[in-house]
Amino acid sequence: MFDVLIIGGGVSGMSCALVLGSAHKKAFVQDKKIGIITHQKTSSLQEAIFFNAYGVPSGKLGSELLTESTEHLKELYPHVTQIEGEKVLKVAGNFPNFTVTTNKNSYQTKSIVVAIGYSNTFDIEGLMNYVETHKKALAEKQRIQLKNEDHKVTEGIYVVGTLAGWRSQLAIAAGSGAAVATDILTLWNNGISSQSHDSIKK
Repeated sequence: MFDVLIIGGGVSGMSCALVLGSAHKKAFVQDKKIGIITHQKTSSLQEAIFFNAYGVPSGKLGSELLTESTEHLKELYPHVTQIEGEKVLKVAGNFPNFTVTTNKNSYQTKSIVVAIGYSNTFDIEGLMNYVETHKKALAEKQRIQLKNEDHKVTEGIYVVGTLAGWRSQLAIAAGSGAAVATDILTLWNNGISSQSHDSIKK
């Protein structure tokens, strides 16, 4: 049983996983099981190159960021379970007992973070009733989002990045994933506002 399972290994999903992973020294996080299904084949980063993203070296390829982010997570926060080579097909159940079914396995989790892009090919059974037209994308693009209130779709299910209704920009996607990570940390800390910072003074 995962405490949280992140679906998607693009910018928003990896950002969420990195923040959650970095909080492992906090007492209220130490017993938590975090997982991420690092499916990246359809990520818009595959064809991206960055010149205007804060903190990212000019000319950086998105495909490099995808690889480096999973390696970064594995090196610094190995307690976060990375599930590779699987695609999510179905989500069933209710908080705090969801079943996430992929093309290869099924997983139990208390909470879910959906971090998949906003393509209208989205087809995860159990989430389709939350699909609506993307409110910030051009109509001709036929993009979709999941209905949500401040990233929360329903109890125990969060959505991040473009699928949460944000525009397609790396910094926005990363911030969206980090924001949800802090919401989850706050939940785990009995509602006391929480985040995860590192400091050269520590």
